[in-house]
Amino acid sequence: MEILLILMLALLLAWPLGAYMTGIFSGQKHWSDKVFAPIEHGIFKILGINASRGMNWKSYGVAFLISNLVLGMIAFLLLMFQHVLPMNPDSIGPLNWDLALHTAVSFLTNTNQQHYSGQAQLSYFSQSVVIVTLQFVTPAMGLAVCLAVLRGLMGGLNAANAAEGEERNLGNYYQDTVRAVLRLMLPLAAVVALLLASQGVPSSYQASPTVSVLEKGQSLTEQKIPLGPVAAMVAIKQLGTNGGGWYGPNSSNPLENPTPVANAISTIALVLIPIAIVFMAGGLLRQQGFAKMSLAVMGFLSLVFISAAIYSEQQPNAAFAGLAQQTGNMEGKEVRFGTDLSALWATLTTQTSNGSVNAMHDSLNPVAGLVTRAGMLINAIWGGIGCGFVNFIVYVWIAVFIAGLMIGRTPEIFGRKLEKTEISWLGVLLVLPSAVILTFTAITVAIPAITGNSNPGLHGISQVFYEYTSAFANNGSGFEGLSDNTPWWNISCVIVLLLGRYLPLCIPLLIAGSLAKKRQVPKSSGTLPLHNLTFAVTLVTVILILNFLSFLPSMVLGPIGEALELTSVAGDLK
Repeated sequence: MEILLILMLALLLAWPLGAYMTGIFSGQKHWSDKVFAPIEHGIFKILGINASRGMNWKSYGVAFLISNLVLGMIAFLLLMFQHVLPMNPDSIGPLNWDLALHTAVSFLTNTNQQHYSGQAQLSYFSQSVVIVTLQFVTPAMGLAVCLAVLRGLMGGLNAANAAEGEERNLGNYYQDTVRAVLRLMLPLAAVVALLLASQGVPSSYQASPTVSVLEKGQSLTEQKIPLGPVAAMVAIKQLGTNGGGWYGPNSSNPLENPTPVANAISTIALVLIPIAIVFMAGGLLRQQGFAKMSLAVMGFLSLVFISAAIYSEQQPNAAFAGLAQQTGNMEGKEVRFGTDLSALWATLTTQTSNGSVNAMHDSLNPVAGLVTRAGMLINAIWGGIGCGFVNFIVYVWIAVFIAGLMIGRTPEIFGRKLEKTEISWLGVLLVLPSAVILTFTAITVAIPAITGNSNPGLHGISQVFYEYTSAFANNGSGFEGLSDNTPWWNISCVIVLLLGRYLPLCIPLLIAGSLAKKRQVPKSSGTLPLHNLTFAVTLVTVILILNFLSFLPSMVLGPIGEALELTSVAGDLK
């Protein structure tokens, strides 16, 4: 009942939020202009940006890449020199260069993969200025690219006046990004932060207090309780599909996620904006049927995955067969959340590229572990802010291409034909995940000295595969049995993070720019409808088959093999 309530509230809140997002990004006058327009104009004036200048796909992409490069360099330097910067009452030292590089790139790519323990290795300045700033800005950048892709699908903002083959106006990157931060992220984060603070999540800049331990007679008599402006970070961590928490254990820590109400708020925040983007897309494209089909496909896959994960975690842990009472798998979970809420969070956090956790994914039963991996590999069931719906559009393009071949028509979407150029780039996007993830997994597993996994056999392979999948999908969660704070893991993950963020955003932007310049073919009786059940089933089939074929061997060597192995062991013990 609690799970259904959380999912229904998320859907009901996302609907009006999607309408609001349609209004602020439509280019028309909006009631929020009275509050935010003067602030935006001031920001653009300080930065010397002409926000009214339209951009084609090339200039939009260049602006996106340059702004990311500048932000990344600043973040890296601040992390390297955090020990000489203010707001460091606990005298925390600098990060090693490879860890600083990984941390900067991880948060720059909206991944928040953490090879450090936040409360112990980052100062208040690093946490609340460097990390939280990136947690606001980077999802806004992803949303900006998504907006440009959606405009490209409809021929650009100048479609009515531009000639065929002429470059199209896909909006202004800086205006889209600033609006996403000021009008969307900041107001929502303020509300969620207040709600979390009301539940007891810390919100303080005081030094960590020292308290006496409860169990006397131990060698440890005192303990520091790390505090900080935790509520503000957790709010944007969840809303921005960021995932990087203040504390090392993330939202399984009782200070970061203290009550059932706080857990429900965080779970809803986790999927709120990704679902709202689906409604926003329908409004901006003026294709409500397409939005309903998208919502139905994502919702169906999401519910199937949630059901499988919950069922899996309700089963006993096979490793304890014959040793304890046979209940659900409570290894690595908070008793206050139990198996169901932990499985719900694990499934949604890997569907949305969030990556935050309220239970340890390394302790999931094999089927639930497979579900979390599948959510990241698909990376379009809600997905990250902006990038998730862009990935979904990629699957739609592929499904349209395949359906066009099946019915003997040139594939087209919203009246614009998918031709050789677009299909070639889609081919690159198809092979990219398997090429990157499997290559780095093979290298790491082949050299035990750099692997750093804590489990032998099939689960050890899963730990390595999961880490690179998480990095490529910009997710950030992990099978935390890895010793991942090493030069190899930090540098190799930086490469995967960069490939997994920028190519899957820039290539669809290129395709959208190419489509926008084409002549729109009038709708006819032979036009492939994108809003009916037939296309929805086709799309689901394409999504599942592509990922199944790409990663079946890794599934057999990982969770499928592990499940069979544990079942055999449990049977022998009976």
